[in-house]
Amino acid sequence: MKKLLHITIILSAAAVFFGSCAPEFTRMSQYPAFYEAKPVTMVVMPPINNTANVDAKELLYTSISYPLVEAGYYVIPPHLTMEMLKAESAYDAELLIDRDPAVFAQVFGADAVVFSIIEDWAKKGFGIQTKLHYIIKSTKDNEILFDRTCNLYLDLQPNSSSNSAVGGLVSLATAAMNTALTKPIVAARKCNRYIFSDIPRGKYHPEHMTDGEERAQKKDISVTVR
Repeated sequence: MKKLLHITIILSAAAVFFGSCAPEFTRMSQYPAFYEAKPVTMVVMPPINNTANVDAKELLYTSISYPLVEAGYYVIPPHLTMEMLKAESAYDAELLIDRDPAVFAQVFGADAVVFSIIEDWAKKGFGIQTKLHYIIKSTKDNEILFDRTCNLYLDLQPNSSSNSAVGGLVSLATAAMNTALTKPIVAARKCNRYIFSDIPRGKYHPEHMTDGEERAQKKDISVTVR
């Protein structure tokens, strides 16, 4: 019995040791196609909105470009993209997400096209619940360079240092006010910034092609941010 217990302890310790030594996700391991394709210019399609929130589409669309630009990519300005898509009667991303993206290279000179799908966008409790799916495709060979689903909850409830009943009520009142007054665009920016936080850095970023060993997130994530 003692021998069996001793073996169990050793195996448990080994599992902890090797588990702690397990390699983390890196950008190179998560996005090998990105480093192979080396996209420079991106075009962002209007989001596909599968929710009843009619404003979610525009809110998300106007804020997708910022984190991509910060990551070192040239992004065709959204208003210019919309004007050109409308001229071609092709601004519904639903009709283009499964088509050959080579047309985006021909029309925009883009190396990659960004699609987004809004599955959830609603106020929940003292915050905003979102579920977003992003896909970035190469316009050269239709290869998927980036594919992530994110369940992100934006928590607007303030931290309270008081344990009193009055302090609790004040915190609840403040949280309710924050939820009501926080501009939805802020939520959209936070979502996009978080989702693209680990995207491989582009040509116009000083870490271009040197960030492969940086830590990356999993493909599908659930997170609460403040």
